[in-house]
Amino acid sequence: MVKSHNPALASPTEELAAANSVPPPALGRRQRRAAETRIRLFRCALQLIAERGFPNVTVEDITEAADVGKGTFFNYFESKDHVLGVLAEIQQSKASESLTLAKDGKQPIQSVLRHLFQRAAEEPGRSPDLARALISSFQASAAVRRIILREMSKGRTMIAQIVAAGQERGEIDARLNAEKVAVQVLQTFMGTVLFWSLHEEPALSVWMEDSFQHFWRAIAVSGKEKES
Repeated sequence: MVKSHNPALASPTEELAAANSVPPPALGRRQRRAAETRIRLFRCALQLIAERGFPNVTVEDITEAADVGKGTFFNYFESKDHVLGVLAEIQQSKASESLTLAKDGKQPIQSVLRHLFQRAAEEPGRSPDLARALISSFQASAAVRRIILREMSKGRTMIAQIVAAGQERGEIDARLNAEKVAVQVLQTFMGTVLFWSLHEEPALSVWMEDSFQHFWRAIAVSGKEKES
């Protein structure tokens, strides 16, 4: 039976650890190898997509680059489209990490959101070619769009909770609708990636920092409001 993801293999956070060559101790040997294989397929797919464009990459290309059999690919993904679902999962895991930080209350919400902007930029920021290829893949494949939209909806909900926490602490304007602010976060982020992919310089992290600072000034409670 074809499946896109076996939840018993690893969570997005565990896959992030595997991607950074730090397999989490909670995983058994077999699960760790499975997580590493899935991440390797994902990384090889991203490299090929950056080089050739999404429509020009086949499952065979990915498995050859990852040095695994075609059957192995379908143990982890339903189709080539679903490989990009790993990217969506990784991005969602970063939103989840930021929400945990917001609930913890040890960092200002400004720092939490700034960190999220930068962390989310890590994957597309690997190269302008990759960013352009990812953007074009969203346009070229309805299946990819459905996956991205599904995961983005989950991320938007978590971001709205972060914004609400900022409003409760008096850091973010309480008059703003948290859900709408969350949408603006995603629009600001994706727009920045698009513009950077066209200009290529300086690094995406620099663009993202500038975008975040402008965005934060638009939603933050001013000094006068804090005093009143």
